Amino acid sequence: MKVSVLLITYNEEKNLPRCLDALSWCDDIVAVDSGSIDKSVDIVQAAGGRVYHRRFDDFARQRNFGLNEIDFKHEWILHLDADEVATDKFTKALNNLEPSQGIYAYLVPSKTMLNGRWLKNAGMYPSYQVRLGRRDKLRFKQVGHGQREDLPPEQVGMFPEPYLHFNFSQGVAAWLRKHVRYAEDEARVLLRSDSGEDHVTVHSQVSRRRWAKRLANRLPLLSRPFARFFYVYIWRRGFMDGSSGLLYATMLATYEAMIAVIAMSGRSELNSGSEEYRDI
Repeated sequence: MKVSVLLITYNEEKNLPRCLDALSWCDDIVAVDSGSIDKSVDIVQAAGGRVYHRRFDDFARQRNFGLNEIDFKHEWILHLDADEVATDKFTKALNNLEPSQGIYAYLVPSKTMLNGRWLKNAGMYPSYQVRLGRRDKLRFKQVGHGQREDLPPEQVGMFPEPYLHFNFSQGVAAWLRKHVRYAEDEARVLLRSDSGEDHVTVHSQVSRRRWAKRLANRLPLLSRPFARFFYVYIWRRGFMDGSSGLLYATMLATYEAMIAVIAMSGRSELNSGSEEYRDI
């Protein structure tokens, strides 16, 4: 299968060379950039890619803008972020892919990398997102800080090979700063009493993960950091990933604490009638 690649970029000059080197086989690379002030745009163009500009509001709208407004060379689009890398096995599986009748998108697994190590256990492998789809069929919807496919489950297949996600390539401090913003999005979901629930997918692995998130959203706020650490480090055996597993479990617990603090602050403001939180 031949595909076009749609990248989401913002100040990614550190990650783009590795990402683009792994896409040397692709003859149609497009980036939707949200105002990079580093060399991101130059790097994409030097690799033969096209760059479009759009102010970032959320991931779903950013990807949908690309699907709606850009003329791609191929019918199928591979959606990647700049800190994600297509391996040789991933590329081979993509070349050999023959979509079945009625399948318009694929759930794709990823491997979370930290300090040069694959977090096989703490990273909850395999975790799936729809990242491959037909440009005329697949659209995304925002759920919390991330996006999900806007397709019925019977139209979504399972891709066999993972890509690599270097989620911490800009450093742990940058990861934490970014997740402050993500925590605000997740807190808004909690304050709306909306767990982000949608259709139950037929793919059991994805269904279990989304069910676990809905369950977590019903826990008392202050228990969430402890529950997340226990789940990642003990239940998922993150301790088998060594010091990287411990670090990642601690980071995720910290993220849950951010969500809890923001949600508790927002709830207090709601109860006092503050206009700032009227639309949360």
